[in-house]
Amino acid sequence: MTATVFLFTRADCPISNRYAPYVRRLHETFASSGVAFYLVYCDPDESAAVIRQHLKEYNYETPALMDPDHVLVAKTGARVTPEAVVFSRDKEIVYRGRIDDQFVDFGKTRAAPTTKDLEEVLNALVAGESVSLGTTEAIGCFIQNL
Repeated sequence: MTATVFLFTRADCPISNRYAPYVRRLHETFASSGVAFYLVYCDPDESAAVIRQHLKEYNYETPALMDPDHVLVAKTGARVTPEAVVFSRDKEIVYRGRIDDQFVDFGKTRAAPTTKDLEEVLNALVAGESVSLGTTEAIGCFIQNL
């Protein structure tokens, strides 16, 4: 395994949902290079049925995990959805943050991203290079404390 990506999401987060096509492409692109992707549903009020419907509605083939007790949230430090946390093959966090810089602030977007942070991190890991970008500020729906 080259890397593992946990992408924190919620079915009702419009920012997460807007990224669905791009996340699907990233999964399709990097899966063959040994990158495992997991969608992590962190809203304790989301049932398995709601999550299955969300996966179907957005054509996700990415495996999904439920984190209603915020075990992964606590381990990774994720604060919003969507937020990506990337673990190296050595099981160390090498990146936590935004997917890209399209969202400048909540409700404020660029026409297109100028930096594709998650993709750059994955390209570096697949190429066997070190990752220089450790953390970026993700914009999205806050993960509520339990």
